[in-house]
Amino acid sequence: MQYSTQINSGQLLGQTEEHLCYLSERVAIHQHMKADFTAMVDAAKTENIELTIASGFRSFDRQLLLWNNKFSGKTPIKNSNGEIIEPKHLSPLELVHSILLYSALPGASRHHWGCDIDVYAPNILPKNYQLQLEPWEYHEQGPLALLSTWLKQHAHHFGFYFPYAIFQGGVAKEPWHLSYLPLAKQYQQAFDIDSLAQALKNSDILGKQVIIENIADIAKRYINNVCVAPTNVILPK
Repeated sequence: MQYSTQINSGQLLGQTEEHLCYLSERVAIHQHMKADFTAMVDAAKTENIELTIASGFRSFDRQLLLWNNKFSGKTPIKNSNGEIIEPKHLSPLELVHSILLYSALPGASRHHWGCDIDVYAPNILPKNYQLQLEPWEYHEQGPLALLSTWLKQHAHHFGFYFPYAIFQGGVAKEPWHLSYLPLAKQYQQAFDIDSLAQALKNSDILGKQVIIENIADIAKRYINNVCVAPTNVILPK
């Protein structure tokens, strides 16, 4: 069926879990995505690929923690080449842009919606391998190349596509990030910059002033700047 979801600001901003179902103690996805995701997992199993979620739903508070850890220097910030950059050499606005390359603002992450997931396949990784979610891991010579190839060939059959398939001047290429089109397009259309700005004003986010001052440009460059879904993405009937 084509899902028509009642979307509210809590869902958009990651401030409610009413739209979710839990697959495990720590992984939740949108309840209307479960059937097609499960079907995709089962299909991957026939090729001996254990399609697994590294990150599903992420709350506003969780995204806020990730953001503040990077802004404060507690967590390293990397550029598109995987090189660690030094925050103290950046202006506040430069620091914001450097973080946004890989980490969304709290309230603006597609992970809030429950229909966007980061995936990997633990059974094809070397023993004791620590997943890094770096682009090179999914490239032709990377440990997750088999998964990447399978997803490019089959994910669209289950309604999924890559919103960050290529770098378009905003968010970096993320070959691990899948989006469930039937729901994601509704959430993206419902995005409200004013609600986001208010949520950030009410939060303890680091860099608040420069973020609010540049929120329109941030929305244009990072939040709304995603790849167009391929026409071969199959939507549920």
